[in-house]
Amino acid sequence: MGRRDKENGRRSGAERREGEEEEEETTTSGDEYEVQDLNDRIKSSRGSRFNLIENQFGLVDRDAQGTRRRFSRESVINGIRYISKGLVIHPDNRWYRAWEKFILVWAVYSSFFTPLEFGFFRGLPENLFILDVVGQIAFLIDIILQFFVAYRDSQTYRMVYKRNFIALRYLKSHFFIDLLGCLPWDNIYKASGNIEEVRYLLWIRLSRVRKVTGFFQHLEKDIRINYLFTRIVKLIVVELYCTHTAACIFYYLATTLPASHEGYTWIGSLKMGDYSYSHFREIDLGKRYITALYFAIITMATVGYGDIHAVNMREMIFVMIFVSFDMILGAYLIGNMTALIVKGSKTERYRDKMTDLTKYMNRNRLGREIRNQIKGHVRLQYESSYTEASVLQDLPISIRAKISQTLYLAYIEKIPLFKGCSSEFINQIVIKVHEEFFLPGEVILEQGNVVDQLYFVCHGVLEEVGIMEDGSEETVSLLQPNSSFGQISILCNIPQPYTVRVCELCRLLRIDKQSFSNILEIYFYDGRKILNNLLEGKESNLRDKQLESDITFHIGKQEAELALRVNSAAYHGDLYQLKGFIRAGADPNRTDYDGRSPLHLAAARGYEHITEFLIQEGVDINVKDNFGNTPLLDAIKNGHDRVASLLFQGGASLNIDNAGSYLCAAVAKGDSDFVRRLLSNGMDPNSKDYDHRTPLHVAVSEGLYLMAKLLLEAGANVFSKDRWGNSPLDDVRMTGNKNLIKLLEEAKGAQIREFSHRFQEIPDKTQRRKCTVFPFHPRASDGEKQPGIVLWVARTIEELIQKAAEQLQVPGGSCLLSEDAGKILDVDMIDDGQKLYLISQTHT
Repeated sequence: MGRRDKENGRRSGAERREGEEEEEETTTSGDEYEVQDLNDRIKSSRGSRFNLIENQFGLVDRDAQGTRRRFSRESVINGIRYISKGLVIHPDNRWYRAWEKFILVWAVYSSFFTPLEFGFFRGLPENLFILDVVGQIAFLIDIILQFFVAYRDSQTYRMVYKRNFIALRYLKSHFFIDLLGCLPWDNIYKASGNIEEVRYLLWIRLSRVRKVTGFFQHLEKDIRINYLFTRIVKLIVVELYCTHTAACIFYYLATTLPASHEGYTWIGSLKMGDYSYSHFREIDLGKRYITALYFAIITMATVGYGDIHAVNMREMIFVMIFVSFDMILGAYLIGNMTALIVKGSKTERYRDKMTDLTKYMNRNRLGREIRNQIKGHVRLQYESSYTEASVLQDLPISIRAKISQTLYLAYIEKIPLFKGCSSEFINQIVIKVHEEFFLPGEVILEQGNVVDQLYFVCHGVLEEVGIMEDGSEETVSLLQPNSSFGQISILCNIPQPYTVRVCELCRLLRIDKQSFSNILEIYFYDGRKILNNLLEGKESNLRDKQLESDITFHIGKQEAELALRVNSAAYHGDLYQLKGFIRAGADPNRTDYDGRSPLHLAAARGYEHITEFLIQEGVDINVKDNFGNTPLLDAIKNGHDRVASLLFQGGASLNIDNAGSYLCAAVAKGDSDFVRRLLSNGMDPNSKDYDHRTPLHVAVSEGLYLMAKLLLEAGANVFSKDRWGNSPLDDVRMTGNKNLIKLLEEAKGAQIREFSHRFQEIPDKTQRRKCTVFPFHPRASDGEKQPGIVLWVARTIEELIQKAAEQLQVPGGSCLLSEDAGKILDVDMIDDGQKLYLISQTHT
């Protein structure tokens, strides 16, 4: 109630008075208890009811921006055009409902009088003829009105106002039967020369019974009237109508024989006590009808006393047919009476539910608006296929999944939010959705509320409305089929940015937040695409950049969470889950908040299969975390030699900043196993710290014999000098450690011999000289100068000239000049690093 008062306060006084007057005009007695037909005039949470009535009759239309347009020719929504010019009658119009009650009286009269006219009259008396003419005129008027009455589509359950559709529907259904029923068959019978077969066409008028049937269907739903009483009255009427029709046919069969053969009919041969029915045509009409009705009833009940029976072949045939029909009718009557006693029919469940809801609404004093919406939804569930989903709950989930895919897959695939998503992800969404219907004017989501449902539009139109600080409304956009709403609030965990309101009866698919989140946890790659689609689709419609910023922030948050999940799989050694993440699109190079990649964690934990898989995936094998550690270094630190070997074979390097200081610190700690692993995986034993000291300097200074031996075996140089000019051999002599001195002296001799051997093997490499050759004269101006090339000095001058000419692409090069422009004739004249100039002989 508080909310309604708040909303009414936002309307202007004129609109409020206008809406209240309209409510007073359309309210009938007992409206709180009588279930009305569904209508599209349920007013929205904001705005006057008069505006909706204008829209209903096509007097007002709104464009995409919500601007009112009066008396437009047509409005197109969701591909269906709604007429807005000319007369279209809504079935809930109070004047049309009054006409329906008026024509119902004539339908009852016509339904019961037609068999009577067929059996008892061959030419109506003047008073009955006038009454019949008045009735047929009324039905002709009703035929004309049917071309202007809007109807509700049986598939989409929406009101159709298009005149062409209305006319086509009526022409294809009851038009010709209704038209034939209005013809003056009594006059046609007389004009045709009393041809008996013409009178059979009177039975066409029995099609009007459908109006009586509709009246009883409406009466059954009226919870003010006892349901048992209503059903009993209906069954009695059915039984009386059947016996009434049979009585008229019984009498008709007797009248088709000539008067001279009256004794060969059931009524002509009848004798009740001393009274004889011979010359029965002269008996009073009422007495003849009661006699025929008595015969029909006792025949139907098959408890006749034998005083009335068929006496000719035609009567016998009809009695057999009638008795056979009576067996079916009796089963129908007994079955219905049993159902009334046992209870459980769909209509009765509906009435009980509506009764309970009415008590609840009265007890809590709910307003008329919410009452209409509740009653409309309950009626919608009763009349439409909306409740059919409940009957599927007993089926296996696999069958229900196939049904959902058949019904909803085509809709979900067209949702822009899911563009580019995998078919597996879409199938999971389809399985979890539920179908719902909403009436016009209902508010599904309100601005600022927390949302836990995601909706997809199958049919109908909704509008997104922004509520300003002053309470005014601004239509942001229209939501048509293949649209979705609620996704921003669910995905970004922010309040609903806009109010979503129904413009016309909508069929929606709904999935709850928990189910949607569970699916995204498995198909996280599709979740990233959804966020990107959301950002692209909303960018042009945002009222401000704050919403766009929220979406962008959430995308980054999702990326970070995804990296944590991939790292978690690597940390726990779950190769199956890790493969699933990566095959679904996760980036194996993505790092967490510490800059650690999945390869860091797998190497640190010693998971060979994870490490091998990531190397095959082509990850960055030398990536560093925020602490400067590479995967190889992590494996070495934790003693995982096999993992370190895999990484080293895959091209990994330690790549340690200040490697000399790092190795010297490790040597100083005396951790020989750690140092051995560092050296075996490519660490240079001759790397130096800030004092140019090598690890061997540190080892001998600390007296670490085994560490020094390890370094020497790895190739440590005993001749390396620190910044004070001391070699490891100098440091060990100062310590006086004889074992270390002996170890280094032996290493010194071995390194000298190795160096001499290498020097003898490659003397040319140690004595080679290089020179820089330029393709211009040494005294050329600056504009003529070009870049040169560095070459090794060849064995002969001719070989050097030829090689320089090929590299510099100088045709006709013939001699080399020094910087003094002197011609060089022998390579022995060339010093290491000298500048030479290649020119042709003519330039010389």
